Amino acid sequence: MIVRTEVKNFINVGEIENYLERTKNPDLKRIEAIVQRSLDKNRLEPEEVATLLNANTPQARELIFEGARKLKERVYGNRIVLFAPLYIGNKCINDCVYCGFRVSNPEVLRKTLSMDELETEVRSLVSRGHKRLILVYGEHPLYNADFIAATVEKVYSVKEGKGEIRRVNINAAPLEVEEYKKVKEAGIGTYQIFQETYHPETYKKMHPRGPKSDFLYRLYGLDRAMEAGIDDVGIGALFGLYDWKFEVMGLLYHTIHLEERFGVGPHTISFPRIEPAIGTPITEQPPHMVPDEDFKHLVAVIRLAVPYTGLILTAREPIEVRREVLKLGVSQIDAGSNIGVGAYSTEDKEAYKKSQFTLGDTRPLDVVIRELAQDGYIPSFCTACYRLGRTGEHFMEFAIPGFVKRFCQPNAILTFAEYLNDYASPETRKIGMKRVQEELDNIDNPGIKETLLKYYERLNNGERDLYF
Repeated sequence: MIVRTEVKNFINVGEIENYLERTKNPDLKRIEAIVQRSLDKNRLEPEEVATLLNANTPQARELIFEGARKLKERVYGNRIVLFAPLYIGNKCINDCVYCGFRVSNPEVLRKTLSMDELETEVRSLVSRGHKRLILVYGEHPLYNADFIAATVEKVYSVKEGKGEIRRVNINAAPLEVEEYKKVKEAGIGTYQIFQETYHPETYKKMHPRGPKSDFLYRLYGLDRAMEAGIDDVGIGALFGLYDWKFEVMGLLYHTIHLEERFGVGPHTISFPRIEPAIGTPITEQPPHMVPDEDFKHLVAVIRLAVPYTGLILTAREPIEVRREVLKLGVSQIDAGSNIGVGAYSTEDKEAYKKSQFTLGDTRPLDVVIRELAQDGYIPSFCTACYRLGRTGEHFMEFAIPGFVKRFCQPNAILTFAEYLNDYASPETRKIGMKRVQEELDNIDNPGIKETLLKYYERLNNGERDLYF
């Protein structure tokens, strides 16, 4: 029997509502001061974030957007890290009203990949150029810690041509400390758990049955992960279940809690919006639908609130929204995604019946990479920090003095060049090589540039996986 330690809810609803109420209609000078504090690379306080969330005039919002763009450039440069989601299985014992996988949904086709099918899926992803995956699981007794660890080990074992998966992240149900340790031993990167909504009353309505109905157990899921030694964790909220301003504050409170207890906040924050799902009427008319302009606002505010936290923009969003939001501080996106269980390696016409929701951006990886390069970004598949132990607190030690830009930019160039040499279409290769040369020319540290040029020459002569 699992004995659960008594915990308190650190999402103080009354306090959040009070902040949001008393910071309404902020003046421009106050907004400018808060944005500048963020540009000085300080994590913002709740009152400051509430003020930015209440900045509703076009002029005030533009101050926030411009601040987010500047901060992204200062901390992350023009890199965009790419990954793909790989759904392992969609069996689930929860009954979340917004989810296509819920146990009471008769329209979803249940499927769990065998180890052979998983290997086929990974080969398909690697053959397209992917290096980073997030494995996604429903909440079901079958998907326990041993199963998750076995799937991670299988993914890492697959080699296809010159490629392989170098980082496996996890999106799965909360575990106990000893279970997290098993998963960590398999070599995972980030463990991601979305609270979905931080508003307890709404949470109860949206999660009527199943283990996920326990708000506090889920809220402390990443505490247990960090107790187990997993120092890269990811948080997120599903926007559309409750007021978007409250959810941003909830993400901030979760960040502060992790910082205060463990000395380091989340490695990533995700902010997906509800998308239609098979057999799930609530997704067609979400209770608190977030318009595009508000969505851009909330992403920019999150960027300013937590300068050193990676922001993940998913392929749920339509192409044009993705292009706009990328500018506002996003550091990671998925691309070439297919969320039907087993659908990367097959022409499965019923893949949508095995999917949790529908995607807004279904462009192939090569197209996304080409457009990123055209728009002045460096697509990156870098995994160096994770493999060299620059994670958790150590990542922050490197990030705060600006080492992210110094080390990650050269690593982004090298992984992008790998993709161009091994997987790119002729059109993408032409555009990408021009981008690579421009980036090489822009490296201003003589020592790093000398080593980078040597690595680049070795890469063009056939070596792979060179990094700083």
